[in-house]
Amino acid sequence: MRELSAAAATTETIGNPTINISIFGAFVLVTLAITFRASRNNKSAADYYAAGRTITGQQNGLAIAGDYLSAASFLGIAGAIAVYGYDGFLYSIGFLVAWLVALLLVAELMRNTARFTMADVLAFRMRQGPVRTAAAISTLAVSLFYLLAQMSGAGGLVTLLLGVSGEAAQAVVVTIVGALMIFYVLVGGMRGTTWVQIIKASLLIVGAFVMTVWVLGKYGFNLSSLIGGAIESGSQAVAEPGAQYGLTGTTKLDFVSLGLALVLGTAGLPHVLMRFYTVPTAKDARRSVVWAIWLIGIFYLFSLVIGYGAGALVGAEEILAAPGAVNAAAPLLAFELGGTVLLGIIAGVAFATILAVVAGLTITASASFAHDVYASVIKKGNVPPNGEVKVARITAVVIGAISIGLGILALQAGLNIAFLVALAFAVAASANLPTILYTLFWRRFTTQGALWSIYGGLIICVGLILFSPVVSGGEKSMFPDVDFAWFPLNNPGLVSIPASFLLGWLGTMLSKERVDEAKWAELEVRAFTGIGAEKAVHH
Repeated sequence: MRELSAAAATTETIGNPTINISIFGAFVLVTLAITFRASRNNKSAADYYAAGRTITGQQNGLAIAGDYLSAASFLGIAGAIAVYGYDGFLYSIGFLVAWLVALLLVAELMRNTARFTMADVLAFRMRQGPVRTAAAISTLAVSLFYLLAQMSGAGGLVTLLLGVSGEAAQAVVVTIVGALMIFYVLVGGMRGTTWVQIIKASLLIVGAFVMTVWVLGKYGFNLSSLIGGAIESGSQAVAEPGAQYGLTGTTKLDFVSLGLALVLGTAGLPHVLMRFYTVPTAKDARRSVVWAIWLIGIFYLFSLVIGYGAGALVGAEEILAAPGAVNAAAPLLAFELGGTVLLGIIAGVAFATILAVVAGLTITASASFAHDVYASVIKKGNVPPNGEVKVARITAVVIGAISIGLGILALQAGLNIAFLVALAFAVAASANLPTILYTLFWRRFTTQGALWSIYGGLIICVGLILFSPVVSGGEKSMFPDVDFAWFPLNNPGLVSIPASFLLGWLGTMLSKERVDEAKWAELEVRAFTGIGAEKAVHH
């Protein structure tokens, strides 16, 4: 088997491209059929954005897991564990612990106060125009960072499986993925997207379970002999915590910064928040988060075994030499275990994963623009019937096109997907979370505070990313040949998140605006009791 994968590494393709394409094709056809069926029920904006609020807590929990277990969770983390061992697992821990913040602080309160988007909550007791515009801009920023990671992952994966090499071929692959995603969103809306996510989450968890049992079976179901195997195959770092972080002062700070971004980012991710509006009641919103936590937690335990398994059976050197580098660990392990067929299935699942996540992101970004900017700010609420959904569809096409362009750039720079997603989390934690928490829990919070917090957090976070080693100055940077990096950390969360909280407080303290007591009282009652919340629509 070893020789086979060595041969595969030299020809830049793994397995049999025909089988891989046919499994991909089957996934796409099934999901398209579901999307068409779902689209028949899209009569109103509530149907298009929130699936008519008819999704049950259990279904929504699966869909949230589907939305959250992105290419980063499956490909990026397994690869990071295979190469860096313990340090790679820190991504999983950060991603999982983050759910407690979402569950305890935002899930139910957001469900009770909003209609379709995050801005509905933020603008509830503020001046509508400026706050909605700011929230829409930050939603678009987070979604673009996140889309960048997914598109790059899709391109890398398909390149690996179809044996296409060369930048032009990769660009074509990313374009096809983008076109498919735009189609899902245009036709199926949130209902179609939700079902694609439910199916994909089930497939992903089953696929990971099969690989986990298979790997453990090879080592007599003994985790320590599996880790021993990983160390023997040359991944010494596997057994040494702190191999990736903890060498110098900066890397320790970088680690803290990454942890902060991961833990606080989830509760500010617009596409995860939007899932809470698809359920009929607040109780369902809570139930869906509990389901999501269980499913995601179990999946991350599987990813630990898959990562160590890839380290032991494939070896860190081979993983890093493959096209797609770290992100190729799970597909290479599948090939090592079950040959072409298992590889095709796992790759198909990973592909479905990417499609479902990008569809969720695109619908969130387009809903945010259409609902917050077009309907509320430009048209001041005087929108013809179906006008809003039409604008959302146009926006979806534009966002899709931009993300295709950026995805091609990220793919050619060869960045780790888990790392790109961590940047999206940093933007979400800096621009969105402080404003959400202040709005829900602080009576004095004003429009000026909200604007300072959103724009301040966003500008500081994106600015620091631009001047960090991620973009320039290092071997692994996007532009390795130039150097304008003066900010030492790879992830800006440590600076930008506290700055955003501070700006929100400062903007409020310096503002002359009177607090609308009646609106604050209504928000508080609604958030904590659910009285007056958007009702589910029963046709």
